[in-house]
Amino acid sequence: MTGTVYLVGSGPGDPDLLTVRARRLLEEADVVLHDKLPGPEIIDLVPDGRREDVGKRAGGERTPQSETNARLVELARDGKDVVRLKGGDPFVFGRGGEEAAYLAAHDVPFEVIPGVTSAVAGPAVAGIPVTHREYASSVSVVTGHEDPTKEESAVDWAALAATGGTIVVLMGVGKLPEYTAALREAGMDPETPVALVERATWPDQQVATGTLETIVDARDAAGIEPPAITVVGAVAGERERVVEFLRNGPDPGPDANAGEP
Repeated sequence: MTGTVYLVGSGPGDPDLLTVRARRLLEEADVVLHDKLPGPEIIDLVPDGRREDVGKRAGGERTPQSETNARLVELARDGKDVVRLKGGDPFVFGRGGEEAAYLAAHDVPFEVIPGVTSAVAGPAVAGIPVTHREYASSVSVVTGHEDPTKEESAVDWAALAATGGTIVVLMGVGKLPEYTAALREAGMDPETPVALVERATWPDQQVATGTLETIVDARDAAGIEPPAITVVGAVAGERERVVEFLRNGPDPGPDANAGEP
């Protein structure tokens, strides 16, 4: 009897942000195939004997997608119920679409369990709304790490610069100099606020801020490394106001001490 494969989104990394269904499947699955993007606390919810790392290997090697696809089919045909655990949402730059197509082509039953995408949650926990009535009526989510076999990029940075909305770049730390330069060349104001959010919701989360002109230096000074999210647009400038409020609470106002001796 063929098992079922569950393509599960783990959210941005904090186990409290797992969906109820995702947590239950992690408890019940025979095998969990995961990469490095789910937070370490989430991966630790699964006993060693029931999980397989199909992300980075020792020495910096990665498990080829073809091997992961084949392993999902093999386990399901052995009657196993399998969770394929991914960071964020499985269909937002998580290669979930490729795996779903492969499973369908091999007659393996599967379900998609959506997760809270880091494209929205990552900026949010750093105090950045990706949309705002005053600044951004649209948000574009793009990848900074495209298929290396492509002859040229499919991301039209000039068109993105012209939208006037928020641009969220996933997996774009290494390519930051290239696409910030492309946005400036396309006419985006060099003073446009930019924020980098590394390991959003993880215990070691950190944020670096700057402008389209200065963010590369800010990245280097802060030591920002993958996984990190880039937010480009006026909304990134809201972080300072939000963080200040969370740190100090409401402004007591000029009459706060009235009546005190």
